[in-house]
Amino acid sequence: MSAAAHPHPALSRRRELGATSARSLLLTVLGEFVLPRDEPVWTQILIDVLGELGVEPKSARQALARTAAEGLLESDRAGRRVRWSLTASGRRLLSDGAARIYGFGTSDRPWDGRWLVLLVSVPESRRQLRHRLRTRLAWAGLGSPAPGVWVSPDPGKQDEVADVVADLELTGVTSSFVGPFGEIGAERDIVAGAWDLAEVEAAYEEFLDAFADAEPATPAEVLAHQIHLVHAWRRFPFLDPQLPAELLPAGWAGARAAQRFAHLHARWDRTAQQHWKRLVGSAHGG
Repeated sequence: MSAAAHPHPALSRRRELGATSARSLLLTVLGEFVLPRDEPVWTQILIDVLGELGVEPKSARQALARTAAEGLLESDRAGRRVRWSLTASGRRLLSDGAARIYGFGTSDRPWDGRWLVLLVSVPESRRQLRHRLRTRLAWAGLGSPAPGVWVSPDPGKQDEVADVVADLELTGVTSSFVGPFGEIGAERDIVAGAWDLAEVEAAYEEFLDAFADAEPATPAEVLAHQIHLVHAWRRFPFLDPQLPAELLPAGWAGARAAQRFAHLHARWDRTAQQHWKRLVGSAHGG
């Protein structure tokens, strides 16, 4: 019984909601199984694995072509068959992603109460620049409680933020402050204005629900579930600013979700990796 024929209900729901795409699933497969090995993979193996995840062969081939066009994959031929390898830039990208994905949610360092506050003046007319700044600062974990103001309870991000500001040529219109919260106002209000924690927690609850009863039976099902697990977890470094426990709601779902991810990933890893190794070793392809 294949994972495609009887997938975990949550996996079907994610496809129905359009939460996955052929390219993003391919990147998850590459990061989880191709990156740790220094060996090429036949086209048909990738198409078959993506097929178990509900991706049509045509979409899988398009995803391969697009990823190669972006310089992340390179191909070579053996007769009529094609096999794929990661390029140096592909390995760098996926290595950075893996470090962020597998390290996310594991840090529980104490907070010293200090904040990084950034004041950035970008004219309303420069909307594209404002969008780029917002995207990159949000990726760094900063939130904006008011126009032109960005905050983070992690002053250690100052160098990363300085690089973003310099890269966007905004150093001349930016100032930063580091220090504890003052006597006026409440930190909780700043947090509520800077981040939508209810939305983040709802996403964590969805993740917990999706993998609450996941019990793949065959090696192929374990492989499919492992890919979906990593793929579902990949989005949280974009969503969650990883605030200190002092600033989070009681019973924060993110902590439980991180434990669930680590537990299931460790539980399924050996079987999934062994099944992938068998697929590659079988050397069938097209």
